[in-house]
Amino acid sequence: MISNQTDKQSPNEQNSGWFSRFLVTVEWLGNLLPHPITLFALLALFIVILSGILGYFDIAVADPRPLGAKGRDADGMIEVISLFNAEGLQRIVTGLVTNFTGFAPLGTVLVALLGVSVAEHSGLLSTAMRAMVMNASRRMVTVTVVLAGILSNTASELGYVVLIPLAAMIFHSLGRHPLAGLAAAFAGVSGGYSANLLLGTVDPLLSGITESAAHMISPEYVVGPEVNWYFMIVSTFVVAAMGALVTEKIVEPRLGTYDPSEASVELEKQEMTAPTDKEKFALKMAGVSFVAVCILLALTIVPENGILRHPETGAVAGSPFLKGIVAFIFVTFAVPGFVYGRITGTMKNDKDIINAMSKSMGSMGLYITLVFFAAQFVAFFKWTNLGTVLAVKGASLLTALGLDGPEVFILFILMCGVVNLSLGSASAQWAVTAPIFVPMLMLIGYSPEVIQAAYRIGDSVTNVISPMMSYFGLILAIAARYKKDLGMGTLIATMLPYSITFFIGWTLLFYIWVFLLGLPVGPESPTFYNAGS
Repeated sequence: MISNQTDKQSPNEQNSGWFSRFLVTVEWLGNLLPHPITLFALLALFIVILSGILGYFDIAVADPRPLGAKGRDADGMIEVISLFNAEGLQRIVTGLVTNFTGFAPLGTVLVALLGVSVAEHSGLLSTAMRAMVMNASRRMVTVTVVLAGILSNTASELGYVVLIPLAAMIFHSLGRHPLAGLAAAFAGVSGGYSANLLLGTVDPLLSGITESAAHMISPEYVVGPEVNWYFMIVSTFVVAAMGALVTEKIVEPRLGTYDPSEASVELEKQEMTAPTDKEKFALKMAGVSFVAVCILLALTIVPENGILRHPETGAVAGSPFLKGIVAFIFVTFAVPGFVYGRITGTMKNDKDIINAMSKSMGSMGLYITLVFFAAQFVAFFKWTNLGTVLAVKGASLLTALGLDGPEVFILFILMCGVVNLSLGSASAQWAVTAPIFVPMLMLIGYSPEVIQAAYRIGDSVTNVISPMMSYFGLILAIAARYKKDLGMGTLIATMLPYSITFFIGWTLLFYIWVFLLGLPVGPESPTFYNAGS
């Protein structure tokens, strides 16, 4: 047997290249960072101290908002407000609880997750993914695996836990390299994290943070969970096509023919079952119930006299339907989930629904803890006016450098991707960067909706090569089943072509969609923001 050239190299030789040294550096830098919760606590403390220093020196900038705008002082200046004094301490102590309970993403994410939990624990989502992938022809199996990975993001970690191991098994059963299947699924689940056909838990999570950041410039600005929906629907198919192309043209040829002797387990004992007749019937009935729910929801918004249209203007913009979109995410997952569970026997009564919701809520402890400290950081940043001052200064610098055109988004997306290498949580990263970049880019004329869409690209494309991504260790463990001596560098090198391709292709799609075609990124989502209006 002729072995691959890299298989003959010693570990020291494999780790001597510039890319391997770069990965070691990234991993080292990432390990220097504290836990995200500790990071937010330290950042909140840093804001308090920094506000005291800048407040002492009376740092201020001219208010870019027009005369008479809400929150604009008569003198037209925005001053840094110190929290490092008696008044600041009083405000911190009295606002600690309300900062937490009023943090926009908290309630919306938890409500959406309640509905998703019913569909997940009933088995609906798992069966739907198995049916989608296993019924695909050999020719279409690659694109189907990537597409299924993207769609699985609606159900949070389900794609990591179920689809990625399943994809490796499917490729192996077809005589293809199992790591190619794993890479394709990983690319969809993680690299295509922000794309989807349906609104999921990530949409209200990010929009709440974006809205809070936008309030620094426009206190009444509303950013709903649906604001990137159009762009993310198109992104779903573009990312799926790119992922399939990279898998078949780059990754799979590079991996070569699979040698089962490299596995660390007995692969023959692995089983992969297709959905049973009962599960297929339940899946169809769940689909029928989903369509029925969608029709009922459409009756509230499609007719001109729809009860969920705007009560004064009759428009969709600003309507109770869009403002309450999280409630509809809950319903559209919970109802089909229970229908599926009732038919298959996984859910027999209300107790089973409650147990499913309780299990999902029980798994959110870490997230809720993180939100508490993130909420304090965001609130302190807003109270001190540091975000607004930094945004005004940054916007002036971008204008002076001539970087106030669409090209600024290339740098922004790249920056988000680099930060994501060491701070893998989408919510944690956006909570830190949104208060700076949303106001800054608003001041040079771009809407929060477009800014958030660009962020979602940068946050997604480097997930697959970030050792700090929370599920990276799990993926490494799954891959080691098929190649016992596989290391982190090998996995990252395998996924790097996806990251590069997604960055170039997805950024190009963003420019074509937003600036060339002039299309909105979501319902009632403007491209530009007039800071003087």
